[in-house]
Amino acid sequence: MAFRARMGWDFDWVSAGDGDFNYDFHVSFRQDEPVYYNYADRDFECEDLPGMSVFRKAADGTIYHTYSVFSRGTELASGVFQLLDMTPNGRNETGPNGDLTDWVKHHDKYDGGASSCGCGGKTA
Repeated sequence: MAFRARMGWDFDWVSAGDGDFNYDFHVSFRQDEPVYYNYADRDFECEDLPGMSVFRKAADGTIYHTYSVFSRGTELASGVFQLLDMTPNGRNETGPNGDLTDWVKHHDKYDGGASSCGCGGKTA
């Protein structure tokens, strides 16, 4: 969990990075396999697409998959999108990627480094 350490986070994490979870829940894809995303068959576009799933662990230990959402539906989980949509430039998705990754970065990727972030007041 190197990313967790890099960000300075101390809360519990669960990662799907080393297994087939993301493939099983149809948000990661292999170029040589069929792509099923957002409840439809598609052509291969990329290795990963956005999706969120919710699970419930019952008292007996059984884990239930209770909800999944994909694509633009994941925006509901991030209040920042609704705030940006009210501003004159909106999300400013005008760069080469056509999304927020053109200008939003992890706190340690800005020119000033971690000391310039507002993430819990942590500094380098």
